[in-house]
Amino acid sequence: MRLFAAVLPPAPVLAELGRAVDRLTAREGLRWTGRDGWHLTLAFYGDVPEAIVPELAERLARAAGHTQEFELALRGGGHFGGRALWAGGDGDVAAMRRLAERAEAAGRRAGLPGEHRRYRPHLTLARSRGDDVDFGPYVEALDSFAGTAWTVGELALVRSNLPDSGVPGERPRYEKVEGWPLTATR
Repeated sequence: MRLFAAVLPPAPVLAELGRAVDRLTAREGLRWTGRDGWHLTLAFYGDVPEAIVPELAERLARAAGHTQEFELALRGGGHFGGRALWAGGDGDVAAMRRLAERAEAAGRRAGLPGEHRRYRPHLTLARSRGDDVDFGPYVEALDSFAGTAWTVGELALVRSNLPDSGVPGERPRYEKVEGWPLTATR
């Protein structure tokens, strides 16, 4: 099963972002992500054998228990090369980074390969179908976007169901497998 750890923003926060994205002019060469699956990935685990899922879940529960709730907002935009357009995370980014590090460590300790990179909180909005997409106008249009802050109170384990129908434009479907409250106290 293809899994990742994530923060799932609340519906009103996603609706605000949706209104900002609605104002963007779609161009050829972009594949927009499905709004029902918008999330901020903390750690990507890839294909995880069923036998490892219980240990991974236990370690993620422990990571959540060592993390305090924190404030986050979606703000502005950016891109990763010519590959992806995203909305950025703002607020207690240091706490979000710590949660991402703990989620990644949980995977490594459960025996999964890690994908260590400097973490940047982001919510992917679109991916390019090639390398020639100029994301500059989109980033500029998102520059003034400042979403409402919310309290991040849960670490989620999410399953990614890749399209298998062969229908052009079909997107992955995401399903929350389990979630753990952030319960550390100050």
